[in-house]
Amino acid sequence: MYVSAGLAGLLAAVSLFAWQQDNDPFGDVKIQKLAEGYRYLDSPLWTPERRLLFTEPATNTIHIWNPGHKPEPQVTNSNGARGITFDAQDRFYICESRARRVVRLDKKGKRDVLAERWEGKRLNGPNDIVVRKDGNVYFTDAAFGSAAVGARELDFHGIYGITPKGELQLIAKWKTGRPNGIALSPQGRHLYVSNSDERKIVAFDLDKNGAATNERTLISGIKGGVPGGIRCDEKGNLYVASKGLTIYDAQGKHLRDFPLPEAATNMGFGEGDLMSLFVSTQTSIYRVRLPYQGYVPYLNPPQAAQ
Repeated sequence: MYVSAGLAGLLAAVSLFAWQQDNDPFGDVKIQKLAEGYRYLDSPLWTPERRLLFTEPATNTIHIWNPGHKPEPQVTNSNGARGITFDAQDRFYICESRARRVVRLDKKGKRDVLAERWEGKRLNGPNDIVVRKDGNVYFTDAAFGSAAVGARELDFHGIYGITPKGELQLIAKWKTGRPNGIALSPQGRHLYVSNSDERKIVAFDLDKNGAATNERTLISGIKGGVPGGIRCDEKGNLYVASKGLTIYDAQGKHLRDFPLPEAATNMGFGEGDLMSLFVSTQTSIYRVRLPYQGYVPYLNPPQAAQ
């Protein structure tokens, strides 16, 4: 079953949730269901061509949604694509969880394998990815699912960086917790990673060359669900996919919770004003209209925000 909603108006069948609270910038947030009927969705991504991509690892598919139209399969042999993103040159990055590698496609479709092994051993299963404006790439690599756990060659779950020259670097080696979602702060000075097992958000400082230091816990004790994807808005607020959608400020102070009918998995900002947050869940895609523009490293912000 498919249901869609455009900016100009809502179809009668679209599910709509709204919260109103005085003196709260998030007090008039509206949540709309755009599509449903899938098997575990991940990584909603607004493209430079103003379309929405989202992955469905279980069916090996990357879907595309043109506003006002029905989502359609874009790639049907995605190697278990999970996290996806673009860089400032419009090159497309894919975490291929089944092939256990990170690849990049240029505008002509040329595919390069950026990361596949660490010290001769295959990666666990790249999960989520982000690219800073200067070309530094950061991704998480954890074994989720019995098949991935059984195929492990590394005895840790990792957070990695890839320099603009293509050098793979290990940022963090986690033995107990599994890194999941990953995001950059505005200006790219901080890197955030969700730890799904320990239900916390970890922060790193990034220098001008992209090196990550000062690992620390920013948010702990996330309740009501396993933290997955994370994103930042222009103010530095952090949005965390868990049981629903949870929002924290840049210092880790809890701001708001927005429940959803099922657990959220990931999210991505998009549309012309970058004030829509697309949220994936087990079976559906939602659109959340927010009071702030999202920070999307590969897109220029709307003119009003410059």
